[in-house]
Amino acid sequence: MKLFDLTGKVAVVTGGNGGIGLGIAQGLAQAGAKIVVLGRNTEKSQMAAQWLQAQVGAETLVVTADVGRLEDVERAVAETRKRFDRVDILFNNAGMNIRKQPEDLALQEWQEVINTNLTSAFLMSKAVYPFMKQGGGGKIVNIGSMTSIFGSPFASAYAATKGGIVQLTKSLALAWAKDNIQVNAILPGWFDTELTEKAREQIPGLHERVLSRIPQGRWAKPADMAGTAVWLASAASDYITGIAIPVDGGYSSSL
Repeated sequence: MKLFDLTGKVAVVTGGNGGIGLGIAQGLAQAGAKIVVLGRNTEKSQMAAQWLQAQVGAETLVVTADVGRLEDVERAVAETRKRFDRVDILFNNAGMNIRKQPEDLALQEWQEVINTNLTSAFLMSKAVYPFMKQGGGGKIVNIGSMTSIFGSPFASAYAATKGGIVQLTKSLALAWAKDNIQVNAILPGWFDTELTEKAREQIPGLHERVLSRIPQGRWAKPADMAGTAVWLASAASDYITGIAIPVDGGYSSSL
């Protein structure tokens, strides 16, 4: 359907070299978008780009940057513009977690999580804004979490950033509606990724507790993000802005 066609669009996916980010990138590429894989690990990003090219035939660009650093963000957007001359879609997916009880969390650790997960989304969104405005509009999608809704005793900094992501999303949506830029958020449930694999190793019984609460009876796979990602990146969602959508197999609706 043309409503979901992204042919000719340029999509930047931060943290797009693995896990949920790669699942998003795959979906966007299948819909026809050119993909900028933005991450800190050059080798991993190159492998992801090669995989996208082989599996989907996507035109890709690898940009190595720390999106928590203003100078890196400005360079990344400049490299994207130099290659493709436009930015139509931004997925703010880069994220990290430090699993500790709040009383054991050092200020430096708190700041690192805040910077990587929340400040980066602000910096990237601000950096692409003038180019989206110049191009007549755009789509920004911020990746939240189930901790955008629920608290977590072992991830207070992470939960704070993901709650912040939802409020940042609403605020940017209101500010930039006049420029035809839609800003929305996706709240992933429990996905089987490297990040959650470590969580399952560190937290006894986590896998069983999570699985028992998911009505669909399984952990999500990165590819489960593709449909919602394409919808929010495409013309199909032109009248939708400022919302946060759980993609969680029913987890957030379950007692």
